[in-house]
Amino acid sequence: MNFKNLVILASCAVAVSSCKDGKLFGKKKDSSTVTGWNYNDKNMGGFQVSREKEERTGPGLVFIQGGTFTMGATEEDVMSDWNNIPRRVTVNSFYIDRTEVANVHYREYLYWIDNVFDGDEFKAVREGALPDTLVWRSELAYNEPLVEYYFRHPSYNYYPVVGVTWRQAHDFCLWRTDRVNEKALVDRGFINKNSLKNIQGLGQENFNTKAYLMGEYQATPGPAAKSKKNELRNPNGTPRTQVTFEDGILLPSYRLQTEAEWEYAALGLISQNPAPSHSDKKRGEELVANKQVYSWSQNVNGLRDSRRGSWQGTFLANFKRGSGDNMGVAGGLNDNAVYTADVTSFYPNGFGLYNMSGNVSEWVEDVYRPLSSQDVDDVAPFRGNQFTTIDLGKENKPERDSLGRIKYRNVTDEESKNRRNYQKGDVINYLDGDSLIAGVYYGYGKTTLISDKSRVIKGGSWNDRAYWLGPGTRRFMEEDQSSSTVGFRCAMDRVGSAAGNGRKTGITYKERRQNARKQ
Repeated sequence: MNFKNLVILASCAVAVSSCKDGKLFGKKKDSSTVTGWNYNDKNMGGFQVSREKEERTGPGLVFIQGGTFTMGATEEDVMSDWNNIPRRVTVNSFYIDRTEVANVHYREYLYWIDNVFDGDEFKAVREGALPDTLVWRSELAYNEPLVEYYFRHPSYNYYPVVGVTWRQAHDFCLWRTDRVNEKALVDRGFINKNSLKNIQGLGQENFNTKAYLMGEYQATPGPAAKSKKNELRNPNGTPRTQVTFEDGILLPSYRLQTEAEWEYAALGLISQNPAPSHSDKKRGEELVANKQVYSWSQNVNGLRDSRRGSWQGTFLANFKRGSGDNMGVAGGLNDNAVYTADVTSFYPNGFGLYNMSGNVSEWVEDVYRPLSSQDVDDVAPFRGNQFTTIDLGKENKPERDSLGRIKYRNVTDEESKNRRNYQKGDVINYLDGDSLIAGVYYGYGKTTLISDKSRVIKGGSWNDRAYWLGPGTRRFMEEDQSSSTVGFRCAMDRVGSAAGNGRKTGITYKERRQNARKQ
């Protein structure tokens, strides 16, 4: 045995010795900074702390680093709506779909529903998810081909789905959450992969994220669940088959974005600031362009340049150029689309998002009020909160509904009366001005067309003039109605550092040694 081999042997012996002392290759186990007890150590109580450190980006999503911006009108209010008064607000970081949800995505959703809920008792569920293709009809236009073909023909696979109500878009987000999280558990080996193909007739027994986390859905364990390599452990050190949210494997829910999130993402203001620097030496909090008009612009004039020359004069969105001009002239089409266009058409904005101006208007989460900008908070502004809690039922335990989802109920005023941050469970109408004038309410046949079912739509569509393409413009439609000009995209909460993965919250400075005397 030569000297080199002796050195290697000695090194291995040191490593083995370190493992016996609770270390791995010289690295101590993670321990609590308040008690000193080890984490993930069966000899010290077995308290589990996940090794997952960051939120991964869900399928189809783009990370939007939050910030401050001026929400509302950026040009003259030619419609005289006076419903988008400029207001400086802050949006938390979040994720949003790179594109609008397309026909093929929604057909995937319908395929799943038809298979899982195939019984006669679920007929209303299947029919309730169908988009309304009759939205293409018009008394004075020949649109019958679109009624028949737009949603079904593969030529339109990646065109935005339309004819979808706010409620249907909301339900699509719920379905998407469960499918993404179910696949994550299958990919990590905690659920048997056969569960993805055996969906026929499952009905209420389909995978639901919340039901799984609360122990109301019993999954068939996959190969990794009982493997010795499984990092998830019970307090006694044996492999754990049930994943918890604290493990960091499951993603937060997909949802519709708030109006403020949508508008912030549409402006793409990241392109106005210095490139994000991991050294934090460049900061752009005072470099916000408050007068940007459209989502594609890099300067206040709405022009965008490339290294190969100016793009001035080309169409950067799908919209109606003028009366009777939805496409241009043969041989010189302006936007190459008479109706909608592919969801990846035109140039993406500063965040890499497509068609935030034009193509189809998009549902957002907010309930519409003309003066929401004056009512809402400075941070994460939103109107539409209707607080809920898990319905424990008569047996004081969670229950699933006929769709397999955990049942929720509205928070009552009695439960809220002693709180300081809210006193009612339903706060959709909070500070909207109605209570200041006796007899004035948002409701049909009383004073206005606006109701608690009125939801905001943003972005302008293929059939709108340029004014409606501005991210600050806003309109509304009832949540149970749909249109050939309205689609949607999904969003997701960002958990952890608002700056993004790999970056700490706040600013970290080097520690200085204290000259305190030893006691």
